Amino acid sequence: MIKIGITGTLLLLLSTLILGQNSPSPKEIMEKSRQVSKLTGMEAISTLKIFDAKGRERTRKISVASRTFENGTIEKRIIRFLAPAEVKGTGMLIFDYDASDDDMWIYMPALRKTRRIVSSEKGKSFMGSEFSNADMSAPNLEDYTYTLVGIEFVNEKECWKIEMIPVSEEIMDEIGVTRKISWIGEEDYVLRKSEYYDLDDELWKILSASEVENLSTGKYMATYMKMENVQNGRRSEFSMDEIQYNPEVKEEYFTVSFLEKF
Repeated sequence: MIKIGITGTLLLLLSTLILGQNSPSPKEIMEKSRQVSKLTGMEAISTLKIFDAKGRERTRKISVASRTFENGTIEKRIIRFLAPAEVKGTGMLIFDYDASDDDMWIYMPALRKTRRIVSSEKGKSFMGSEFSNADMSAPNLEDYTYTLVGIEFVNEKECWKIEMIPVSEEIMDEIGVTRKISWIGEEDYVLRKSEYYDLDDELWKILSASEVENLSTGKYMATYMKMENVQNGRRSEFSMDEIQYNPEVKEEYFTVSFLEKF
């Protein structure tokens, strides 16, 4: 029994050493994952489906456009709701910075007013869905510490399993989680799954990503995402129905004045 225990410990230690030698650092993996999904320009028509705990469905049609600026260090994104009538014209403008806090604005046509989304609102629901406002942009890499905790398969794809912990309580409060665990594909660096843990460190939501498309050389994107809230039984599904790589998306799209035009 003692020999078996020692052998098991040695095997675990050896596998950990091998894992560390053969893999990039977890922060490097997350950086590469961000880069492979960042296009110089893109336009898409998408569908957001919101399901309550009883399975009742609400559907929203959305247009999305994005473009990178400043040598790719800033990604600007505009999201516009096209249907149904009660949300038509509602929009969000996002400046997604690599190394600083993002800027977000929301336009509500009923009020004919644009307002900035403050940090304390980034963990709140995106338009009544299980996605949050923070999910609409990539996380700032410096906001987390990263630990590679293993390698697992997700939908038959081998993935790095990485634990992400916010570096401060302030960031935890902003996004509403104590930690996230993400599965990143070894082959394409695409995010395949994430688990979100609430401020009591209980499993809160599970994100599943699939239907990965190669949009341009070395650029990949999951065109279907499902966010399941395991605590209240609700879920939301986001799918890109039409997507076009377009590095020449008009710069004027990414302004507050354009956000207010509809």
